[in-house]
Amino acid sequence: MEQFCNIIPKVELHAHLNGSLSSETLLNLIKMKNLTQSDQLINPSLLTYSGGRKTMTECFKLFSLIHQITDSPEAIYRAAYDVIQDFSKDNVRYLELRSTPRNIEGKMTKEQYIESVLTAIKDNAEKNPNIIVKVLLSIDRRNSLSEAYETAKLAEKYMHLTDNDVVGVDLSGDPQIGDVQSFLPVLQYARQNNLKLALHISEIPGRNNETEILLSLPPDRIGHGTFLHDCENAKSRAESLKIPIEMCLTSNLISGTVKSYEDHHFKLWFEKNHPCIICTDDKGIFGTSLSREYYITAEKFSLSEDDVWNLSYHSIDYIFADFDMKETLKNSWISEKDKVFKAIK
Repeated sequence: MEQFCNIIPKVELHAHLNGSLSSETLLNLIKMKNLTQSDQLINPSLLTYSGGRKTMTECFKLFSLIHQITDSPEAIYRAAYDVIQDFSKDNVRYLELRSTPRNIEGKMTKEQYIESVLTAIKDNAEKNPNIIVKVLLSIDRRNSLSEAYETAKLAEKYMHLTDNDVVGVDLSGDPQIGDVQSFLPVLQYARQNNLKLALHISEIPGRNNETEILLSLPPDRIGHGTFLHDCENAKSRAESLKIPIEMCLTSNLISGTVKSYEDHHFKLWFEKNHPCIICTDDKGIFGTSLSREYYITAEKFSLSEDDVWNLSYHSIDYIFADFDMKETLKNSWISEKDKVFKAIK
């Protein structure tokens, strides 16, 4: 099964750029900044998973540390380029990479941030046509309404400038902070301007009202949805609308929102035949890969090779792309299926 999970073609739909940096990339970025022993960031192992659980607060502190070494167009380019390469090596054929554009006075504008990511995508495509990459711009729920509007408008701008390399917006950030209701007009604006919505929903318990507010839009995909089943109204709405859920098992385990892999809500939704997408969230921070997440899911929930293949294949249905691209990807999967299954016989 492990070999099977490694060699199947895969789709990754929930990957945060700064959380997906490998130790090697972090080390290269640290060298780019010429950090010394007296600097706070001297060891990439401080920024990746080293065993044990982390609180949600600790996880978000890691992001703030990583932001210190991704604070220039050159660093963002290197980060994006390497992350795309890493996913491609893991047999990911379609990737939606999400990140919040940052303005750092004297160093980088939000436009430069976005353009650095887009240039990395373009340069990768020239050398490696085996992976298609799209971008979601993230609205950080800790930021102001005006910043949220700016992000949505930048997504709209670059969607048109790049012929849909930017495909939507993500609502993310520390779920313990902020009032999502204030962002509803921004999310509605994004939808009205043909941007897709992938929203982090119900990551932590006790947010039923917030969950129902966000599902009222409704989103095109749900990020995590860990406690969605705790609210009957929300669960029923997500179920009736068949809103796909981006499942990030290791992320949820390490950040303490599930007690064990076996307790993960994947089982509940999978048994309902609800659209489930296996994702990594932050493969660098949590020391995982998409192949590993598929393998864990298969082992913990006794999935067959056919189950795993179908999870990967049907993920194509939920990408933020047009019918033609979905059909192209599906044909690619179909053309490889016999070869993949023969390889494990």
